[in-house]
Amino acid sequence: MTACAAGVAACLVMNPALAATPADQLAGYTAQAGAPAVPSRGQAFFTARHGREWSCASCHGAVPTQAARHASTGKVIQPLAPAFNPERFTDPAKTEKWFRRNCNDVLGRECSAAEKADVLGWLITLKP
Repeated sequence: MTACAAGVAACLVMNPALAATPADQLAGYTAQAGAPAVPSRGQAFFTARHGREWSCASCHGAVPTQAARHASTGKVIQPLAPAFNPERFTDPAKTEKWFRRNCNDVLGRECSAAEKADVLGWLITLKP
């Protein structure tokens, strides 16, 4: 029996990319990190510059509950917070693609599971 056959929680621990909801993906990242998400730390991470030109907020807005514009291209970016854009964090492959790309732009490296958990944990707290 594989880990995934043993249960959804075990599967998410082994592979958070299989999750299909923001809460599922958050559970996978926190399991990988070995600690619960800290939304306040996620908000601080999101709005801070990390030694590079941009922060997450540079393109997604300080409070990502409405559309914003990419800092360089001007392309419209739909709200990042799941309560304001129900398509957000529902496609695990897209979630990983954009975390990888955006973390590289903001940090110059991939985000850790704890950083992803904190940011996603904060985004989930944003409600209309």
